[in-house]
Amino acid sequence: MSIIHNLLVKTVQMMPENIVWLFSKKYIAGKTLQNAVDTVKDLNSKGILATLDVLGESITTKEEAIESKRKALEVFDAIVNNKLNANLSIKPTQMGLAIDKEFAYQQILELVKRADEINNFVRIDMEDSPYTDLTFEVYKRIYEDYSNVGVVLQAYLKRTSNDAIILNKLGTNYRLCKGIYIEPATVAYKDKQAIRDNYMKTLELILKNGNYVGIATHDKYLIDKSYELIKDMNVSKDKFEFQMLLGVREDLRDKINKDGYKIRIYVPFGEDWYKYSIRRLQENPQLAGHIVKEFFAFR
Repeated sequence: MSIIHNLLVKTVQMMPENIVWLFSKKYIAGKTLQNAVDTVKDLNSKGILATLDVLGESITTKEEAIESKRKALEVFDAIVNNKLNANLSIKPTQMGLAIDKEFAYQQILELVKRADEINNFVRIDMEDSPYTDLTFEVYKRIYEDYSNVGVVLQAYLKRTSNDAIILNKLGTNYRLCKGIYIEPATVAYKDKQAIRDNYMKTLELILKNGNYVGIATHDKYLIDKSYELIKDMNVSKDKFEFQMLLGVREDLRDKINKDGYKIRIYVPFGEDWYKYSIRRLQENPQLAGHIVKEFFAFR
């Protein structure tokens, strides 16, 4: 992160939360499940799929993790009751991975079992590198009995293409993204083009093996390259979808949808919106600068 970028994010962090919310709400469905349901209904009406995420991660007690699981189970009820074309995304630390791996496994297994009952799907998100192997371990154990679960690969990690080679053998369902956590140069690429190159290398490995993948990016370069790869490899449309975050690059979202490809939007919601917002700002310096500019314009 550049010095100016860092200063912009720190400036936003010093603002009152209600001010930050004014600018963050474009990227968050709202603070309640009903807000999220309304957002997904709107997306579905446009032929766009969704994945719902109850915000909250790095919890510190089992009680908090159990409450997170309860909220996630409510998402499945909402999907059924409202006939939403959506699935569920979860953070493994939100389910207690940082506290007790076995406990987190049981928590996530319960969610996958519930999803299986309603013919739905659970995406286990990937967090920073200390949790990569633990997340894969939990995923592999669950996948032995349930196929309606998938994981995430992050292209900025140097290990990712090797992980794809191993996970391909299981028939893994992926979300492939660039990655947003701050990692040391020993484990992560720092050069923009190096990350892009690793993204496309990994995507090709996945598609060649016939695995399903969510091509998760807002980078037009990667979207264009993915279009080319899909065409060159003659990949069936039932083997991939594109994925984006709520409120980001809606022009590209609509183009992908118009082009006849599946597009799924990551729809976060919940009371724990602030940490998510700051993480998005760290990823997007232009947004942080915009918030600071607009804030002082109001003064």
